[in-house]
Amino acid sequence: MNRLILFLIVLSLSNCKTSSTTTNKIRSLSLDYAIKMADADIVRNPDPRYLDFRPQPKWEYTNGLICSAMMQLWKETGNKKYFDYAKYYADSMIMENATIITYKKTDYNIDRINPGKFLIDLYAETKILKYKMAIDTLRDQMRLHPRTSEGGFWHKKVYPHQMWLDGLYMGTPFLTKYAHFYDEPKLYDDVVNQIFLMDKYAFDSNTGLYFHGWDESKLQKWANPTTGQSPHIWGRAIGWFAMALVDNLEYFPDNHPKKKMMINILQKLVTGIAKYQDPKTGLWSQIVDMPNREGNYLEASVSAMFTYTLFKGINLGYLDKKSYSSMALKAYNGILTNLIKTDNIGNISLTNVCAVAGLGGTPYRDGSYEYYINETKRDDDPKGVGPFILASLECYKFSNP
Repeated sequence: MNRLILFLIVLSLSNCKTSSTTTNKIRSLSLDYAIKMADADIVRNPDPRYLDFRPQPKWEYTNGLICSAMMQLWKETGNKKYFDYAKYYADSMIMENATIITYKKTDYNIDRINPGKFLIDLYAETKILKYKMAIDTLRDQMRLHPRTSEGGFWHKKVYPHQMWLDGLYMGTPFLTKYAHFYDEPKLYDDVVNQIFLMDKYAFDSNTGLYFHGWDESKLQKWANPTTGQSPHIWGRAIGWFAMALVDNLEYFPDNHPKKKMMINILQKLVTGIAKYQDPKTGLWSQIVDMPNREGNYLEASVSAMFTYTLFKGINLGYLDKKSYSSMALKAYNGILTNLIKTDNIGNISLTNVCAVAGLGGTPYRDGSYEYYINETKRDDDPKGVGPFILASLECYKFSNP
């Protein structure tokens, strides 16, 4: 019944005949799905240190992603169990002297910065000093983090001279949020420069999309010897970049001279992904621009990330409601219809999530089409679950044009 309602909403939006009753139905259902997914994930992972199918605790971006989603759900519902889940992860990973377990600053791994975002919210609520000290430790990493010749953050020290779309999500929203809460306005300029460089070097004018990575040195085997770009358009990489844009814009000052540039890049990105939304399901493919190529598949994390971006962009006023409401609702309905399953005790799962993908490393990842489509798929990977909860919450906040 829920899916039928959503399908009818998509049809009515397409015909520009929405009503307040329709709006209330979609809002109610999306919050319900956010709660159901969060509750099911807590059942699957009662200890948040072991998220992402790992055997040992780790300070990691995936844990930060889920904790951020839980904090947002707590803010929306007032249910403290979601707050407590995120707080437990922080308390179990940050010692009383503010040492972060498993974290090493000199690794210069931008992935490790992402959990700092939920720590900022946690500190604002609790004023527990070790959280602020840990936040400042992460901030300190980015002061010395290695950069390209134009100031772009390397993805990791072990990936020299490389910027990845993923890294824009891992690092820049934290820096923007830090600037907003702790009055360091020069950070806004640094954030804008990261986005400008990624747009400058990773954008593909032929598709209107973005390549996964860019190697300034052009020495990597995966890098185009002329442009330094990686070979393919990987969905989740663009999803990270898309979420970074709307998350940065949420806290970016209106009077910043380059905020308009960020909005333009968001609008350009959304124009690009609109061309590749599957007309039947509303979803997107693992390799976005090759939906019909053998082996490609509709992937959950990219679909959830794009859905989140669409709804949040509309809610913030940076994407036109009339142009993108039906696209966003069709995508959300597509996730519910095609990618959500329910077990025999009523817990829901998100299916068809690419487990991981990267460039270089050992064993070497060449960025080929065959590499991306043959990476493991699994249910309930946090890189899909977190964006689904966040997308559901933005859908709940959504109001029709």
